[in-house]
Amino acid sequence: MRRRSISAVLVFGLAAAMSAPAQAADARGGTAVYPTTLRLPNGFQPEGIAIGPGPFAYVGSMADGSVYRADLRTGRGAVLSRGPGTQALGLKTDASGRVFVAGGAGGDARVLDARTGRVLASYRLATGPSFVNDVILTQGAAWFTDSTNPVLYKLPLDGGRLPSTAVRVPLTGDLVYQGGPDSPGSAGFNANGITPTPDGRGLLVVQSNTGGLFRVEPSGKTRRVNLHGESLPEGDGLLLRGRTLYAVQNRLNTVAVLRLDAAGTDGRVVRRVTDARLALPTTVAAFGSRLYLPNIQFFATGPTPDVSYNAVAIPRP
Repeated sequence: MRRRSISAVLVFGLAAAMSAPAQAADARGGTAVYPTTLRLPNGFQPEGIAIGPGPFAYVGSMADGSVYRADLRTGRGAVLSRGPGTQALGLKTDASGRVFVAGGAGGDARVLDARTGRVLASYRLATGPSFVNDVILTQGAAWFTDSTNPVLYKLPLDGGRLPSTAVRVPLTGDLVYQGGPDSPGSAGFNANGITPTPDGRGLLVVQSNTGGLFRVEPSGKTRRVNLHGESLPEGDGLLLRGRTLYAVQNRLNTVAVLRLDAAGTDGRVVRRVTDARLALPTTVAAFGSRLYLPNIQFFATGPTPDVSYNAVAIPRP
């Protein structure tokens, strides 16, 4: 998501909402009627979303870095962790009950206890201008993108243990950053969403301002994915399921669905999905037969403390 430095008064509290109730798979494999629109606090400016373990969603605030936890079964929730006054963008949860948080323009990352919201660790990833945008967990590490600087930040997770410092991995090869932090619009907005390749040996990163998709080796070497003439302009959050990649195209209010080869070096856009309730969706997470997307809606309303926000569920293609 593009850079914003805005302070907002957050009014915390969540009303359960039901909009066109639909059937969703529950944790036992049955079906249950869950809300398809999750109301978020006024002024929250949601950006990142992560789901699980279980039917619980974690949503990060671009306004002040708070993280909200909602029960997908009821729509009810509460602030899990009040922010440090910077930002909370991309989020990922792990089986150990931790939430990894990308800190946006704060140039940092945090790891939270998913049950209590306690900060387990904080990391200073960059000292100059930066935009730590998204995060993905692999078997051995957490990886963060920076939309301003051509690097990935790696937290090695030796046996699941959190490290004391992060590792800076420069990006080389086909992914070349365009513009700069002061470029107008999205011209200076580069690496954004990140997810593993289907074979688990590399990473996939989307470049928002060019629409390119790249395979990234653990060394930082990048190779453009052959999309056969297609591209992903305004590419934001990525989600991989098997060999199917879901790519959010934020200002297009669209989710592109791609079929990849095992190495993640070749892919085809098989369809694009939209919904009338999408209002600049940023990231994507899955639960059962649904995709959940938070709407940040900057260009429709402007980010003021009184703006209401939500996340919406759509059928997973």
